[in-house]
Amino acid sequence: MMINLFDDNAWQSLRPLSFTRPVADFRIGILTIAEKWQKHLNADYGFITEPYLSVKYQLIPGAELYINGSICPDEALLEAISGLQAGDSLKKDDVLIAYKLGPTDVYSPDLHQQLRTKTYISDFIRIQVPEDIFRNNDVELRKDFALLSKGKTSAQLSGTNTFLGDDFFAEEGAEAECSTFNSLSGPIYIGTNSQVWEGCHIRGSFALCNNSQIKMGAKIYGQTTIGPFSRVGGEINNAVIWGYSSKGHEGYLGNSVLGQWCNIGADTNNSNLKNNYADVKLWDYETESFRETGLQFCGLIMADHAKCGINTMFNTGTVAGVSANVFGSGFLRNFIPDFAWGGANGFDVYKLDKMFETAEKVYERRNMPFDKIEMDILATIFEITQAYRRF
Repeated sequence: MMINLFDDNAWQSLRPLSFTRPVADFRIGILTIAEKWQKHLNADYGFITEPYLSVKYQLIPGAELYINGSICPDEALLEAISGLQAGDSLKKDDVLIAYKLGPTDVYSPDLHQQLRTKTYISDFIRIQVPEDIFRNNDVELRKDFALLSKGKTSAQLSGTNTFLGDDFFAEEGAEAECSTFNSLSGPIYIGTNSQVWEGCHIRGSFALCNNSQIKMGAKIYGQTTIGPFSRVGGEINNAVIWGYSSKGHEGYLGNSVLGQWCNIGADTNNSNLKNNYADVKLWDYETESFRETGLQFCGLIMADHAKCGINTMFNTGTVAGVSANVFGSGFLRNFIPDFAWGGANGFDVYKLDKMFETAEKVYERRNMPFDKIEMDILATIFEITQAYRRF
């Protein structure tokens, strides 16, 4: 089967996280949304997204099934989508969930409007705003854990570890020594070739994806995901790190989302609760103002390539844009624009050529090329975010 996962208006409301990728490439739980659909449907997948992203995230020509990339699969949705016939679309209220074309139909952006509509009445998880990622991470982590561990036997870890509960699964090549794993309140997943160093304390639900490390003495609470090729330490609670990022030292990260290629300096902390216990507001790119989240706990939303120096202090409900680079003493503002360079004493523009120099070095550390496709995507983001850099 071949499917294309399409972006809708959720792409707009998920900026700055979506500036660098389609929504279906977001990681929530253990897998990305696209990987969830791939495994459930045994399908190859492509993307329908913004034109400047489509060079990297391409659609699959000839696919018959199209699924909303902001929606996470569940059993009821899978049953409803599997029942679609050619010429059917599936909707709930004003949300287009999926549609199926016939073998002779040629895709066009508005073709779904000509199809028969089937109404879906059940609830489902849809990622519409950045805080939806950490808010729904526990539910998605449990679903992904069941999917990935079904019919499989966990690899055995060292007897120097302590295990509480049986909801634990390790892939081949995973390593851990002298650490505690408490799965009484949620499953714990340890990915291929990942490492938990000595003296760590981990509570479920938790996922450590492939080729990542947890450094000595880390304290990690539930509803947390550490994506592939990442390294973390310190104290982490209900946070999602997508991958290729580092929070390698002491400091607190809670109720937060970090994109790819991020780096958190030593002893950096984020606030996730206001002193007056009021609900948190987050910067909204559409309205260019702060939006009510309805959440009492909300920390840091950090987009791809953003970085901070040692001892950085992030305010409750801070949004840091793509390639924001911050440092210095004092609390930062709650919205740090894309390609901002500076800190509490003021900002300048992080010039594109300088950012490219850093990115090339970061990619080299992972033996990956920082190629023209990546440069063109970042150059486009630099242009379309100029209006937010009012320094």
